[in-house]
Amino acid sequence: MPVQTTYPGVYIEEIPSGVRTITGVATSITAFIGRALKGPVNVPVTINNFSDFTRQFGGLWVDSTMSYAVQDFYQNGGSQAIIVRIVNDADTAQFVLPAGAEALTLVATSPGSWANQLLVSVNYNTQDPTAPVLSPPAPPAANLFNLVIYERDETTQQVQKIEEYLRVSLLPESPRFLPRVLQQNSTVLNVRTASDGTWELPVNRPDETTDPVEVDTPVTDGDALTVNEYLGDGADNPGLDAFLKTDLFNLLSIPPPVRGQDTNAAVYTRALDICVKKRAILLVDPPVAWGSNSNNAVSNPIGGLNSLGISGSVARNAALYYPLVYKADPLRENQTDLFVPSGIIAGLIAATDTNRGVWKSPAGVDLGLSGVQALQVSLSDDENGQLNPLGINCLRSFPVIGRVVWGARTMRGADQLADEYKYLAVRRTALYIEESLYRGTKWVVFEPNDEPLWAQIRLNVGAFMHNLFRQGAFQGKTPKDAYLVKCDSETTTQNDINMGVVNILVAFAPLKPAEFVIIKIQQLAGQIDI
Repeated sequence: MPVQTTYPGVYIEEIPSGVRTITGVATSITAFIGRALKGPVNVPVTINNFSDFTRQFGGLWVDSTMSYAVQDFYQNGGSQAIIVRIVNDADTAQFVLPAGAEALTLVATSPGSWANQLLVSVNYNTQDPTAPVLSPPAPPAANLFNLVIYERDETTQQVQKIEEYLRVSLLPESPRFLPRVLQQNSTVLNVRTASDGTWELPVNRPDETTDPVEVDTPVTDGDALTVNEYLGDGADNPGLDAFLKTDLFNLLSIPPPVRGQDTNAAVYTRALDICVKKRAILLVDPPVAWGSNSNNAVSNPIGGLNSLGISGSVARNAALYYPLVYKADPLRENQTDLFVPSGIIAGLIAATDTNRGVWKSPAGVDLGLSGVQALQVSLSDDENGQLNPLGINCLRSFPVIGRVVWGARTMRGADQLADEYKYLAVRRTALYIEESLYRGTKWVVFEPNDEPLWAQIRLNVGAFMHNLFRQGAFQGKTPKDAYLVKCDSETTTQNDINMGVVNILVAFAPLKPAEFVIIKIQQLAGQIDI
C-alpha cells in the first residue's frame, strides 16, 4: 500500500516481490492396512520407524501379515508410514473397581488380548511428601487416591509397573479428574463414563495398597479379516476410507488378510479409487496361484490379471510385482515362509526417491531385496520377456548381483495399451508435480484475475519447474526443451475470467528408463590399398 505523504522528508515503502515459493511434497509416505496386536482402530496413525510400530501397534504378530510388511518397508529403506488397524469382532478389556453403588470401570484404549496382561491397583497414600510430618498424621485427603497400572510378562509372569497416577479424583471440578488425566496421558486405559456421570471412590479407604485387579473377562483378538472390514460400513468403521482423512500418502500396501491367501479384488478396486483421489500408487501383490507353477504363471497371466479387478485408465496408479518371496520368520524360529513383496517394494521406492529422485525408476542392479532368502519362482530371461510386455514387474535373482527388482512399469504398462503412463517413474513424477502445484497455488484463489496475477503464476510455477530441471528430472539440455509454463490471455479467455477461472498450462518432458539396452557390434575391415 502506498505511503501517505504528510511532511517533507524521506519515506520507506516495502514492495512485495510476488515470489511465493512452491515446495515439493513428500514422495514415499507409505500407507498400510491390516490387523495388529493393539493400537487405535480405523484411525490413520503416522509412524517413523519400526520401533514406533512396535510401541503403538505391538510389533510383529504371527496373525498379522501387515506387521511383516511394515518390517520389510523399514528394512529396505522406508522412512514414514501411515498405519490403519482394522479388526473383526475383537473385544475390549475392562477392569472393574468396586465403588459402592456405581462401579468404577476402566477400559483398554484399544481392543485385543494384549490388555489381558494388565493389572490395576488403587491406594490412598496421597500425602504430599514435601509437606511437614504431623503427629498424629493427617488423615488421607478427601476424594483423592492413587492409580497404578501394571503389566505382566506373558512368558515369565513377572509384573512391572508401567503407569502411575498420583492424587487423582473422581470429582469433575478437580484438576486431577481421573477420566481427563487418563485420556490425556495413558496409553493403555481410559475410564468408562458412569451412567449418571458421577462415581464413588473405587474402594473403602484401606490402610495398604489393594491387590491388583485383573481384567474382568479375558478378551480375544477377534477373527481373521474379511472383505467387510477393508471396505468398512460407515463413519465408525471406515476401513480403507480412513485414508481419505490423511493429508498425504504416496504408496499403498494391502497385505492379504491371512497367510497363503490373496487380497480380495473388491478391496483392490476400492483401494485404487482412493489412490486416484489421493494421487498415490497402489502396490499390488501377485496371486498365490501364480507361484504354484511357473509355467502356469507365465503361460496364462492374463487370467490372473483380470481376477485382480484392476483395469482401465485408473490402472496407471497401480504397479504389480511378481513373484512372492521367502523370508525367515523370527516368530517361528526363523523358519522360512512365503510373504508378499509390496512392503519390500515400498521401502526400495522410498530409498530410491531419497538417493536419486522420484523420476528414477525403482529397479535395477542397485535395488537389492533386503531380508529375502529366495524367490518363490526363479524366472528366466524368456519368462521375464513374456511378463514384462504385460506390465508385470518381475523380481529376479542373478549371480553375484543377488535378488533385485527387474521391472518398472505400471499396470497400464502393457505394450498393447501404448499408454502414456506406461512407466512407473513417469507416473509418479506427474503425481508429484500435480500434488505440489495443487498445494502451492492455493494462494491464487480469489486474487484479481488479470495479467499481474498471471505473471506471478508464471514466476512461481516456473521457478518450481526450473528447480526440477536443474536436478535432472526432465529430458532436454535447456529449460525450453524440458518444460513449459503458460498462463496468459491465450489460456484464460475473457469468458474464463467472467466465470472466475484461471487456466495454467504446465508441460514437461519426462525421463523414461533405458529398459532395453542394445549393443551393436561390428567388425572393422582393414582398408584395402587400390
